[in-house]
Amino acid sequence: METTVKSQAVRAVAQAVPFLLKFPEQRFSVDYDQEVDVLYISFQRPQRATDTEMTDEGILLRYRGKQLVGITILDASARVEERMTASDRQ
Repeated sequence: METTVKSQAVRAVAQAVPFLLKFPEQRFSVDYDQEVDVLYISFQRPQRATDTEMTDEGILLRYRGKQLVGITILDASARVEERMTASDRQ
């Protein structure tokens, strides 16, 4: 069982690498709160955001002044399922 979990984690990280390399920042941290299904991506710790903008997709862009310091993705697990369903159709 533990080996299966490890191999799934390795596969997931390997699939994420191309996306992670395209990030606008070289250093960032990622936290996921499963209880509320929210993914937090921080480009600076602490963020100390002073403003937030919500995109049409329900993604929160967190700013300190004009500098993007983080991204908050609501309903994160649903977005994974949407992406997987869309790729199945292709």
